[in-house]
Amino acid sequence: MAGDGERRQRAPARYVEDPRVVLTLDAGGTSLVFGAIQGEREVVPPVTLSSTASSIDEFLQLLITGFRRVHEQVLVLAGARGAAPMIAEPVALSFAFPGPADYRHGVIGDLANLPVFRDGVPLGPALEEEFGLPVFISNDGGLFALGEAIAGFVPYVNSMLEQADSPRRYRNLLGATFGTGFGAGVVCDGRLLEGDNSAAGEINRLRNRLTPAWSVEESVSIRGVRRVYARESDIDLAECPTPEEINEIGLGQREGNESAAQRAFEELAVVAGDALASAGSLVDGLVVIGGGLARGHRLFMKRLVCEMNAAYESPRGDRVPRFECRALNFDDPADRATFLRGDVRELSVPRSSRTVLYDATKAIGVGVTRLGTARAVSIGAYTLALTRIDGG
Repeated sequence: MAGDGERRQRAPARYVEDPRVVLTLDAGGTSLVFGAIQGEREVVPPVTLSSTASSIDEFLQLLITGFRRVHEQVLVLAGARGAAPMIAEPVALSFAFPGPADYRHGVIGDLANLPVFRDGVPLGPALEEEFGLPVFISNDGGLFALGEAIAGFVPYVNSMLEQADSPRRYRNLLGATFGTGFGAGVVCDGRLLEGDNSAAGEINRLRNRLTPAWSVEESVSIRGVRRVYARESDIDLAECPTPEEINEIGLGQREGNESAAQRAFEELAVVAGDALASAGSLVDGLVVIGGGLARGHRLFMKRLVCEMNAAYESPRGDRVPRFECRALNFDDPADRATFLRGDVRELSVPRSSRTVLYDATKAIGVGVTRLGTARAVSIGAYTLALTRIDGG
């Protein structure tokens, strides 16, 4: 299996021992969380500021303040260590920011949750002018996927395959985030797919399986979970518990309408599973889920994977698998064992004495973040910056 040997030699770039420091940011509609990463690790406590601003100048000043505060912490830490092995001066700013945007050129478009961004704002160039450093921006779904591909779900799965003496290795990943919205990113051979319009991975625009007039995000989001719980409980949305509380209710750990809570996550599972099957058919890689709603995976993962494996009906009445590969729940022991076992056969080469190994399995592992969403985004941002600086 020469081709398999070549695949094993390919691995995404890792910067675990790299001494360079990159300042990072996770920008949301309510808060801005700044950090500093070295060797794929956070080296100082994060700095959090409100994202509320009345003008773009005010917002830019918030970013400058946050990055400078983190930089000051890095300098203090470097002094405490006698400057080594810590390099005090950062080499780049790299962060997640909502779209639409032209991420390659650092231009942010009109944002619903940050209304000071209108008509195109060259945020990256402005920060480059201020700090004299290269600035790299992407969306959180993409950086989450990159972090999990580099240091999370992909190496975790491949390590288990190696321990099981399986010839298979995975190089591609679809990372999805369930939270305020439904986001995604695609990583192929360790490289983040950005698209020609900075719009790769926009899974939230797929059609809703249950309500075709809606997008999937209306069901795969915090507002979707709360809306279904309120509907099933016949209560006003304002009285609806938080998703964390709904998860606890559904698990029987908190008082509330247990069936309504389970229904809320079931609808999320059906819609998300259908969307992930569509996107996964194009990616043909592992699927990892993160975001705040991923904490409810015990309520939705089994149904989500079942939906990915659902079947179409042909005009002749035949059943055609929804997903060419079989989706297997990596958090389920039986599914994981099936995934790791595979179906390896030794085949004779016609007109030759040679034999080759063939794994007849077409399987996709589906699991929950191994790093935690925030850490995956940070590692993704760090890796993106250093890869670009190094000419990748």
